[in-house]
Amino acid sequence: MRTGGDQGDSSVPDDVWEQFLRDSVEGVPDAPKEPSARAREVTDRLRDEPSGNDGWRTYTPAAPARRGKGRYLLGLVAAVALLVVAFDPWDIIGTSGGGTASGPPLAQESGRPTEAPPVEPAQRGTLAEPFRGSPAVRWADGAAGITVPAARATGWMSKAQVEKALRQTRDFLVATSLDPAVLRGERPAEAVAVINPHQKDVKDYLAAAFDAPTEENDPLLLFSRFDASYARPAGDVVKTRGRMTFREGDRGALQVTTDVTYVYPVVPADGGDEVVRTIARREVVVSWDDPSKVITEPGTLSLVSYKVDMTNGGCDDNTGYFTPEFGRSGADGGPADGDTVDPYDRSTSMFGGTGSPDGGCRTASRS
Repeated sequence: MRTGGDQGDSSVPDDVWEQFLRDSVEGVPDAPKEPSARAREVTDRLRDEPSGNDGWRTYTPAAPARRGKGRYLLGLVAAVALLVVAFDPWDIIGTSGGGTASGPPLAQESGRPTEAPPVEPAQRGTLAEPFRGSPAVRWADGAAGITVPAARATGWMSKAQVEKALRQTRDFLVATSLDPAVLRGERPAEAVAVINPHQKDVKDYLAAAFDAPTEENDPLLLFSRFDASYARPAGDVVKTRGRMTFREGDRGALQVTTDVTYVYPVVPADGGDEVVRTIARREVVVSWDDPSKVITEPGTLSLVSYKVDMTNGGCDDNTGYFTPEFGRSGADGGPADGDTVDPYDRSTSMFGGTGSPDGGCRTASRS
């Protein structure tokens, strides 16, 4: 298992990537001063997370996982924004469901569900039906499962600008969590190009995450990646379910909150037809800032926070890749605390009080 990512066939040359990480290390001399990310994190947790949890990672009985951390960010130091990001809509992510649904396809998620999805018959996925036995069999494919709300004028943006920013935010999620090259373990060059390079916290994170990943600087907090020498996709479909909401943020910015669950069926890279699923639920909050009030690079969004819960993605391995467990050995084992979590339950927030404040692994009720 490698401990760092490879540039692969990224469209961004090495010197451009290195320049991105070097740019604005000292910031702009006259840039607005803002609180540190650590101070912001403490403030946000006291205000929004009375339970004290900062995320967890779940695991199937055969697949341990480690508790994940969230990042809360501030410190933007750039100048004019023109909102001219243009991503491919990534329709290449799947054109068929890859499974037989136990009912009609679900309508898009328009609000928080009131309960977990029904339990499917206990069946393992196959190459022909990788989502068999999973609620995701009725979910949409790729970007189609991410609900984009109707736009309205908000903060400094007109209705048309908000509509464009929402579309670009969804494209950013696709670039982080659905891009086939990134899923194969390549660096997420398309996504990185849209992140404000003057955010020191993010710049430091990106500089460390792919070459020397740690629990603190883990690329999986924001990006979905598998080591191509260990696991490969079982088909060309990733199932998704989630939504985006927006409001006026600090200094009149458009702040967009995203909450999406991704289901990745994979098989061993060295052959075989055993299909397992890795499930990642991410909440990513971004800000489209008013260039007259906050310095920001043209066409970039600013990260406010990002956090992840994952099932069958690895427990104590800080490799920078999802490391799903194959084989049935250890299937009867469980975590010491005995907690059970349903990775398909979207009826509570990611920090709804079901996680243990001291982290650790727990058991997923289904995969």
